[in-house]
Amino acid sequence: QVQLVESGGGLVQAGGSLRLSCAASGRTFSRYAMGWFRQAPGKEREFVSSISRSGSNTYYADSVKGRLTVSRDNARNIAYLQMNSLEPEDTAVYYCAAGLVAGNSGLISAYAYDYWGQGTQVTVSS
Repeated sequence: QVQLVESGGGLVQAGGSLRLSCAASGRTFSRYAMGWFRQAPGKEREFVSSISRSGSNTYYADSVKGRLTVSRDNARNIAYLQMNSLEPEDTAVYYCAAGLVAGNSGLISAYAYDYWGQGTQVTVSS
């Protein structure tokens, strides 16, 4: 069982930055690929980014490439999402997720993830 707790969301002006954190419980954090998803009002949940178990492989949605950076600290059981040059279109609830994987790859599909956090609100004003 893995419990995930996101933090770091808030209100920021367009062009600003935020760093989201996802703290995981348990001693098996390094066995999981980590992912970030978001859901805006009236829209479906969408993939944002993923990082492999070791952190050596990262994946991004086209809409966030070059602006968002995913990372992880396996010694501290934390995943991060650094968000720069934020746009009003980035406004959403952001969720982190953990998916058990055998290899060192990320996971794109939400269905591949086993555990989810409760979400943190990110609001970008224009």
